[in-house]
Amino acid sequence: MLDRVIPPSPITGRVIICSGGRYESQANAQIRESIMAGWAECVGEENVIAANISGAAAAVARLRPTIVMAIGSYLPESTYFGEVCREARKVGARTIFWATEDPYEQDANYRVADEFDVMFSCDRWGTNFYTRPDVWHLPLAACPRLHYVPVDETVERTIDVLFCGVAFTSRKDIVRGLLPTLRDLNIKIVGPGWGELGIGFSDARIEKDQLIDLYRRSKLVLNLGRSLHFENKRFMIAPSTPGPRTFEAALAGAMQVFHEDTYELRRYFSADEIPVFSNKRDFDAVLDRFLHDEALRLATARKAQARTMAEHTYGHRIRSMLDLLIEKGFLDARVAA
Repeated sequence: MLDRVIPPSPITGRVIICSGGRYESQANAQIRESIMAGWAECVGEENVIAANISGAAAAVARLRPTIVMAIGSYLPESTYFGEVCREARKVGARTIFWATEDPYEQDANYRVADEFDVMFSCDRWGTNFYTRPDVWHLPLAACPRLHYVPVDETVERTIDVLFCGVAFTSRKDIVRGLLPTLRDLNIKIVGPGWGELGIGFSDARIEKDQLIDLYRRSKLVLNLGRSLHFENKRFMIAPSTPGPRTFEAALAGAMQVFHEDTYELRRYFSADEIPVFSNKRDFDAVLDRFLHDEALRLATARKAQARTMAEHTYGHRIRSMLDLLIEKGFLDARVAA
């Protein structure tokens, strides 16, 4: 595996990660697993405890952690975080909420905004729409344990262009604009809602292991943003930060082509790590450059993978979070023995 450095934790003590409302998605469950792995790198696996929100308050009372972190969605009314925050205050634990679904549920953030000591949002622009202090941006990331695959130049890449994901309206609009080019390629566009577009399109759902194998067999992987807004009507916040799939695919060795509607990708990856397009002409230019140049594709994929391993794992995110909380006075630095 590529080298990376996560400095020793500046704090000691247990961390309880709570989530898991009744209707938690499989995607959110995977993000929870990834975040827990990041915490384990910083404070030790034995100090990281997962608790379903329904039993989290009792776990806090019993284990007396240093930090209680809730993650994921704050939208379901059936998921109540007040009890666990009250119990955390009793034992002197700091409470953190990492909103991993922003800005798609932003109108419902009142359900958690007054409960937690600090909040982190996965979306940079979305942080401006909380009516409380101590809200910071923390993008999602990738997990080496779940997503890392060495780039293998011996694998035959029979798929010219791959995309996996739900066929949201915005994604369909982008793909329809590319159809004159895509029709001449060996494509695999897969996910609920795509099948109606014909050959090369499928409504199938793909599991994580299957997706990583598809990455290995694809020359180019489309990265198309999401547009399903559940509760985002008040300010109609446009998402700005790339989603976790960007970092996960890069760590899995995929050569990505990113549909750019903001410039924020360049905060994380350079042009020679992930090329971008915003229209068919741009996309055709990327194809002309990369599709038949295997050496260039592999070199580009390796650069993106190396950048992710060096800067964009959940271990890096947790360490950045801890450093900020110490700087702002929410935690005391205690070097682990």
